[in-house]
Amino acid sequence: MSEPTGIALEDTRLLADVCGVNDYNLRIFERLLGCRVRTRGNEIVLDTDDADTACLFERMMGQLVEALGEGMPASPDLITAIHASLTPEGDQRRNDGRPRQSCTDLFKEVAIQVPGAFGKVYPRTEGQALLLRGFSTHDISFAVGPAGTGKTFLAVAWALKEVLGKARRKLVLTRPVVEAGESLGFLPGDLAQKISPYLRPLYDAMEALVPFEVVRRMEDNHAIEIAPLAYMRGRSLNHSVVILDEAQNATREQMKMFLTRLGEGSAAIITGDLTQIDLPRKSDSGLVHALSVLDGIDDIFVCRLDGRDVVRNPLVRKIIEAYESER
Repeated sequence: MSEPTGIALEDTRLLADVCGVNDYNLRIFERLLGCRVRTRGNEIVLDTDDADTACLFERMMGQLVEALGEGMPASPDLITAIHASLTPEGDQRRNDGRPRQSCTDLFKEVAIQVPGAFGKVYPRTEGQALLLRGFSTHDISFAVGPAGTGKTFLAVAWALKEVLGKARRKLVLTRPVVEAGESLGFLPGDLAQKISPYLRPLYDAMEALVPFEVVRRMEDNHAIEIAPLAYMRGRSLNHSVVILDEAQNATREQMKMFLTRLGEGSAAIITGDLTQIDLPRKSDSGLVHALSVLDGIDDIFVCRLDGRDVVRNPLVRKIIEAYESER
């Protein structure tokens, strides 16, 4: 029987980060590799006789240690992303014709530094990394996927980077605001107060990224604008980042109207979940229609996230996968 594969980590803090709280990260390694993973002194040991598994383990550990050196958190999502990037699953996802690069290099390349933010924003899955890359290379981007995949959070992070970094003048937030038969006219307050509850997830993302005072200052300087989708007609948005959230509930006419608002120096990000269409007929969804009609236009980026990109409670991923298997 061959000796177990051991990776020595002389830095005790690095060893603790790799292992995670209560050795939780080691359990992730075990699940991914199908072998026992344990500590032995300052080593992390993989109990296996399989040379291919041992090689994969060594490569995963190498990339994880490199990522920690770059300031990325040693999260289960990062370990899972590194594993996916080193297996055929990763090759199937990243088929954009670019030279193959390590997961760590990809995450570093697309990481976002928002001016005044609490810290650098790194993607937590390979799908999220490809999404961030698409934002930077296309004027119109679609981020489609189930709840918990980080669509809205990453869209807001990238938009704040552009606006606070003075690359764009304004951040415009919009979404369809009529759901389940509820109309804006029955809500109290002015227009901003009426639409505010619908855009709460976008504001939650902003407040998680930068101090509340920064958001308030942007509002006071009119660097943030909120608008119901229906109020976008007839406008031309220049030098702005425009986020259309919950786009699955836009009608075909609304989606066409929104996409044709894009002016000089602007970028549009459309996010949506095709499993949560609230329109009376799902076939009326402007997001479904746009993904079909615009297919093949190279200048439009489409990223389809799935259960592998869920970064909430691990149980959420299992719930989504269960529902997907039923379809």
